[in-house]
Amino acid sequence: MLILAADTSLPILSVALTDGAMLIAAVALEGRNSRNEKLLPAVDWVLAEQGVDRHAIELFAITRGPGSFTGVRIGLATFQALALALGRTVCSIPTHEALAFHGEDLEFSFVYDDAGRGEFYGSTFAPDVSDPARLLTRAELQSAIAANRSTSVAAFMADRNVAVRTALRAAAIARADRLSIYRDATPIYVRLAEAEVKLAQKKDD
Repeated sequence: MLILAADTSLPILSVALTDGAMLIAAVALEGRNSRNEKLLPAVDWVLAEQGVDRHAIELFAITRGPGSFTGVRIGLATFQALALALGRTVCSIPTHEALAFHGEDLEFSFVYDDAGRGEFYGSTFAPDVSDPARLLTRAELQSAIAANRSTSVAAFMADRNVAVRTALRAAAIARADRLSIYRDATPIYVRLAEAEVKLAQKKDD
């Protein structure tokens, strides 16, 4: 099964093409402020390098956060549009889940990231079970790290391609016939964006 995967939720934009669990091609590039301009060219480059037509893609896989609010929206909207045009399915995977699992195997039971404002996003996993990402204080984070096999998003990105992991996770989900569970394309924000916080405050005033 040819799978095209991408992550736009994190500072490093990544795109990968796999045939099931076999990696065909991947690219990673800085995308913090230019995901909208770089995602489709990155997709086109990966496919062109391998001589693969978009119509050959059988499954699209994309992360849905937590991470950059804008990045999550761009990735989900772009891959939903590509899949709709080709009559394919989108597998929308929480970003932390993509990092925690190597295919069907659980590598990390706790994944965390800096959420700013002195807080952290954290997700806890067991085989085939995941808790929703939540906001943690520094003390709560240290406790979770001590109790789990943990990785930070920053450490993971330092030497691994997130889109590759996303594709491998999607392949495992497809093999287990669980794609219907991953059709929810609602972004995972965990907390409101700054603009939404200010809007809510104005409504309360």
